[in-house]
Amino acid sequence: MSEPTGIGALLERVRSGYLRIGPHEAYDAARAGTALLVDNRNAALRQRDGVLPGALVIERNELEWRLDPRGSHRVPEARGHALRPVVICDEGHASGLAAESLHRLRLRRATDLIGEFQAWRAAGLPVATP
Repeated sequence: MSEPTGIGALLERVRSGYLRIGPHEAYDAARAGTALLVDNRNAALRQRDGVLPGALVIERNELEWRLDPRGSHRVPEARGHALRPVVICDEGHASGLAAESLHRLRLRRATDLIGEFQAWRAAGLPVATP
């Protein structure tokens, strides 16, 4: 029997390699300073739906460049490989692939948010007007 293919199967395989967290756990970890929320939704979605207060906005096409602790274009928050980025997209597709890519940069604590931005908002967690 062959292994399932397609983006759904790929996301399932990728996500089996790390522990995902829910909205409340991500919120608490960010407030405690043990996680860095990374909103990688595009500008149109942030404008339409709002922003996550305190989250670092890094669109998907720049994510690895900005979070690589050894990179020349890293953000100040990317101080080492112990960083725990929680990548958040709109509905959960791009962030899973992004978290897996960050694992390849040795950011082994990288994860994504179960249910993504839509679950965050549905949980009644803070969302601000851009």
